[in-house]
Amino acid sequence: MIGRKQEQEELLRRYRRAKAEFVAIYGRRRVGKTTLVVETFDNRFAFHHAGLPPADGQKQGAMERQLDHFYHSLVQYGLKDSGKPENWMEAFYALEDLLTQKDPNERQVIFIDEIPWMDTPQSGFITALEAFWNGWACLRKNVMLVVCGSASSWILDELINNHGGLYNRVTCVIHLRSLFSA
Repeated sequence: MIGRKQEQEELLRRYRRAKAEFVAIYGRRRVGKTTLVVETFDNRFAFHHAGLPPADGQKQGAMERQLDHFYHSLVQYGLKDSGKPENWMEAFYALEDLLTQKDPNERQVIFIDEIPWMDTPQSGFITALEAFWNGWACLRKNVMLVVCGSASSWILDELINNHGGLYNRVTCVIHLRSLFSA
């Protein structure tokens, strides 16, 4: 990887720490956020999911599409068929179950790409993410949650500058800029 040595070193430093880490990466589209994470961790994720882009003119059913897609990722990473979640709380409980089944002594990197797309109107996504982090993930020294997205305002408002349940929970922020900007 060219030009991202500092960011890779920061991710690996966070990876080596024996504590829970919540990393938020943001920047405009096509600057290499996903590539940075995938190449840094060489695709060794306990769980990886990418939110679906919003469908033009299809606001109805958006949450269900996101939940179905999330469930498909859970199954791909080894979740035993427990039925599709009906809401984000159930989806994150299923993620907890999946991660609990894995080696508790191994560092578990959870990578959620394009996370802003998953927060559809009135879906309860942020509340479920708060419950996942505050009630389960932050208590485990082996968990590293890495989220990224191109909707910088969402990342800033809902995660980094959150004044609710995720207040001051992000442990590392990486604002990825274009390699070609002046």
